[in-house]
Amino acid sequence: MQTPRTEFAQAIKAIAMERGLDPEVILDTIKQAIIAAYKKDAKDRGEDADMFDFDVNLNPVNGEAKIFSWDHIEPDEDGNVDLSGVEKKDVTPPGFGRIAAQTAKQVIHQKIREAEKGAIMGEYTERVGSIVNGMILRFEGADVRVDLGKTEGIMPVSERVPNERLDLSQRMTFLLKDIVETPRGKQIILSRADPSFVQKLFEREVPEIPSGSVIVKGVAREPGIRTKIAVASGQSGVDPVGSCVGHRGVRVQSVTNELGGERVDIVMYSDDTAEYIKAALSPAEGLTVKLKKKEKAAVVEAKADQLSLAIGRDGQNARLASKLTDWKIDIQQSEESKKVEAVIKEAEVKEAGTEKEEKKLEVTESDKAQEKISDQADKTDVENEKVAHLEDLQPIEEKAVVAEELKHDVSSENQESEDEIEINKQGAVEDTTAAKS
Repeated sequence: MQTPRTEFAQAIKAIAMERGLDPEVILDTIKQAIIAAYKKDAKDRGEDADMFDFDVNLNPVNGEAKIFSWDHIEPDEDGNVDLSGVEKKDVTPPGFGRIAAQTAKQVIHQKIREAEKGAIMGEYTERVGSIVNGMILRFEGADVRVDLGKTEGIMPVSERVPNERLDLSQRMTFLLKDIVETPRGKQIILSRADPSFVQKLFEREVPEIPSGSVIVKGVAREPGIRTKIAVASGQSGVDPVGSCVGHRGVRVQSVTNELGGERVDIVMYSDDTAEYIKAALSPAEGLTVKLKKKEKAAVVEAKADQLSLAIGRDGQNARLASKLTDWKIDIQQSEESKKVEAVIKEAEVKEAGTEKEEKKLEVTESDKAQEKISDQADKTDVENEKVAHLEDLQPIEEKAVVAEELKHDVSSENQESEDEIEINKQGAVEDTTAAKS
């Protein structure tokens, strides 16, 4: 008789150790399974088992079980049942042990699995808000099922980083965001898009954060694109930004790599709201901040060359700064910068007008010179016609003499005209130079 008792007790102990469960939980599960088996057997015999309440006395040493029943009692307003004075009747049928064992087997396994899952969920409940490692198991539509080792988690599409590529069997890091109750039981919700995920990555890479030497004051994020994280010193002599960046940027680079290349701006926190807003709008510099405390709004003035940096592409830098500081931010070009810009534009307009007049003057003088050349060419053509006409009227020897004289006269006139044109051109150039001065 000692062997069966030992086997039963050892079996309970082994299951408890293997599954990480309390032995009392297992014994209670067996009791519930025995009651379920008895009710099923009673209904098969045509009895109305729902009219009675049941309890089981289970010997934890030898596993012997007895079933007791009594008339059903309705619970009070608080849900309690008063069993004082209730007569319990032993209704254990002959040979029930064998029937109960067969019927209860599946129920026991199911209850143990539920208890095991409950224990696992209890373990993971304590880890909500921390980082866990897992492997991509399968895709359920746009959701991702992840193997966490002891159990599974799910990363909904809302917690995924847009355009991030995921492959089956790929090992990744996740934020254990929450555990929620669903029709299928409790579900572990994972995230890679939550701002807290970036903070937890920095806590892993920067020992000064868990130790309290560096304090994370806030995180603003647009997943897959850019994150701003504000840090402050929790200990004298500690540079919070430098601690997060690391030697040659190794710490922040490690975080960026885990985020798939997402840009991370580390911002120095300040109790001075205006200074904090300036830092949050980095890399823009030379900003002026005017606060409207009642509206919790800030008007930021930036120079022309810093305006686009302060606003960012599609307003991204301004949006993240607003989220990080929790202030509404309106960015404008500074009045001083506008005045400088206006002066520059006015000077450019004047310079353009001067260049236009100079070009016009040059064209006028050039046209005059060209007209002179054209007139002289016409004169040359006339003289050539005269020579040709004389050749027809005079004897050959006279023609030669006259022609030579006419050519000499034409050549002299051409030379004088060219000299005059050259002088006119030089005069035009000198006038242009004087106009520029």
